[in-house]
Amino acid sequence: QVQLVESGGGLVQPGGSLRLSCAASGSFFSIDVMGWYRQAPGKQREWVASIAMDGSAFYVESVKGRFTISRDNAKNTMYLQMNSLKAEDTAVYYCFADATVSTRSLYRYWGQGTQVTVSS
Repeated sequence: QVQLVESGGGLVQPGGSLRLSCAASGSFFSIDVMGWYRQAPGKQREWVASIAMDGSAFYVESVKGRFTISRDNAKNTMYLQMNSLKAEDTAVYYCFADATVSTRSLYRYWGQGTQVTVSS
């Protein structure tokens, strides 16, 4: 019912930047919280950032000051601007969106994941 398509991943050198995008499409009334998780091979999935409808943003401590999450509600699109990237940021990044598809029907939907590799 809701599809999230991620883009923007790739290979960058330490200190570089990437911008991830997550576009929502399908049948839904609204999207509440959106955000990002990441998972490196052999490691547990880690929450990275979230953003509420009003733009309030929250980050895991390790990315504060380097990452900026934003959203364009008119376009149903969320972004993660990643600056000063470090090797430890290497992971598959998954976006999520909490969407209301009907009365009493709010679910968390996930994107397909996009690989971010930070390496020299």
